[in-house]
Amino acid sequence: MDILGIIPARYASTRFPGKPLTDIKGKSMIQRVYEQASKSSLTKVLVATDDERILEHVMAFGGNAVMTSSNHQSGTDRCFEAYQLQETPFSYVINIQGDEPFIKPEQIDLVAACFRNPSTQLATLVKEVKSHEELFNVNSPKVVVNLAKEALYFSRQPIPYCRNVAIESWHEHHVYYKHIGIYGYRTDILEQITQLPPSSLELAESLEQLRWLEHGFRIMTALTTLETFGIDTPEDLLKIQAALAEE
Repeated sequence: MDILGIIPARYASTRFPGKPLTDIKGKSMIQRVYEQASKSSLTKVLVATDDERILEHVMAFGGNAVMTSSNHQSGTDRCFEAYQLQETPFSYVINIQGDEPFIKPEQIDLVAACFRNPSTQLATLVKEVKSHEELFNVNSPKVVVNLAKEALYFSRQPIPYCRNVAIESWHEHHVYYKHIGIYGYRTDILEQITQLPPSSLELAESLEQLRWLEHGFRIMTALTTLETFGIDTPEDLLKIQAALAEE
């Protein structure tokens, strides 16, 4: 399959400006993501940025990068522009989060494998929730899937409600899944979803993927057992650096 892997990378960030260029044990965050993605089965890996500093840095370590607009509202929109700038056509695009420097190539390949089924429009990863704290973390969206492993709904709240069970043990009585934020798109579907207006469910939960569901698109999920760790704040970085120092 001809799959383009795109890593959206903005320099501006309210919580962590310059995050893609921050150093993690001798390598920038964006270089670590790029190198991990390059170990997967992707046809090509590309950084899509709106900042010359990131563009020059990626090219300096030998990576592929393109400049995109600074006006995009989401990584999905940035991915579509980056895809349009390619001279070679691709059938699929995988959006890899630029703030997960330890993403596993196997996780990217799991998303790619969803497109072996020609009816797959969109794909993403889920992981089983193992603790009460994880289940009730509003910064970690949960997802309900149907018997075909397609996403029914995403929420920052635990879903479904586990009736007649103490909330501390919900995860022991039902299999809950959390969402791992990597997305795969069939390229014709990617073009369509970038034309959609924000939806009421998306605005309520602040989750872009609800826009796609609300407009009738289908999202296939693949199950991973591997953990990921996104770096959203300088505090998250300190935790990662401390863990690496112990290795």
